[in-house]
Amino acid sequence: MKVHERGIIVGRMSPGTNNCITDVPGVMVGHVTLDYPLDDKGKEYACTGVTAILPHGGNLFKEKVTAASYVLNGFGKTTGLVQVNELGTIESPIMLTNTFAVPAVTQGTLEYMLGENEEIGETTGTINIVVGECNDSYLNSIRLFPVKPEHAIQAIKNGSGRPAEEGAIGAGKGMVCFGHKGGIGTASRIVEADGPLTIGCLVLSNFGKKEEFLAGKYGIESIKSGISEKADGSIIIVLATNAPLSDRQLLRLAKRCGIGLSRTGSHYSHGSGDIVIAFSSANKTMHNSDEVIQSSSQVRDDHPLMNELFTAAAEVTEEAILNSLSLADTTKGRRGRVVQAYPFL
Repeated sequence: MKVHERGIIVGRMSPGTNNCITDVPGVMVGHVTLDYPLDDKGKEYACTGVTAILPHGGNLFKEKVTAASYVLNGFGKTTGLVQVNELGTIESPIMLTNTFAVPAVTQGTLEYMLGENEEIGETTGTINIVVGECNDSYLNSIRLFPVKPEHAIQAIKNGSGRPAEEGAIGAGKGMVCFGHKGGIGTASRIVEADGPLTIGCLVLSNFGKKEEFLAGKYGIESIKSGISEKADGSIIIVLATNAPLSDRQLLRLAKRCGIGLSRTGSHYSHGSGDIVIAFSSANKTMHNSDEVIQSSSQVRDDHPLMNELFTAAAEVTEEAILNSLSLADTTKGRRGRVVQAYPFL
């Protein structure tokens, strides 16, 4: 169950209907999970997967969303973020997977998008694919490359606006957080303006020593169990909103996600790839347009609403991380290794 259902209340703001990134209108999430032995002796094991976040249900290349990314600590192997920050848009699904699967997932996502848009590379330019990763090699036989391009395509096709599955699912299948089973977690907040706006977050959690988790602040007993081998790790934070924000404002919002991450106990360790990808579905950039001037609306920087959005970004990140722990099951992987679910009491 989610931590909210366990009586752990994060922050002061109200969650959305499903306390999920898909509470943001139009956002969809799909997973493919790989969970099977790769040899007869059980030494090698596929304990990994792919997660796709679709900013809306239309053609993502033809209707690009405003976006930004922010690197808290750069020990990561992402694709596409240079162009995201240069142009301020995202034109593909946001894909999550393990470190060595980035090339395969990039290829699969590219194949899917080429199938949807025959003009790419012919009558128009190329496309920028966005992929984030964490290292799941403690449980997953990462050197054997179990993730294939077709898994990325299937994750996209599995995309749904229903409440996203969380825990040891999709890209989160083999991830470890604070020495216990981590993975996919999500949360949302409602921000009141002229009408309600939604901030949603989905994380791929794979960071932190067991001693670093600030369990006591949540009324949870600090647990001495948990693996000790993983000292660093990573987290990918995907932040979504329907608030009308510019890419510059989304960058400001993305920086506040680091507050939520640090509240759980992280200090962005040396070998941790801590990266935020943020987008707004409010203002779309049409790929095909003859207009010289593009107009859009955005929140005033000095309006109190911006501070509410900052608060929401911190809260959803913190709660999404906790949900990734709360909803993850004990998982067995390569070499007989087992990572226990965190024993919430």
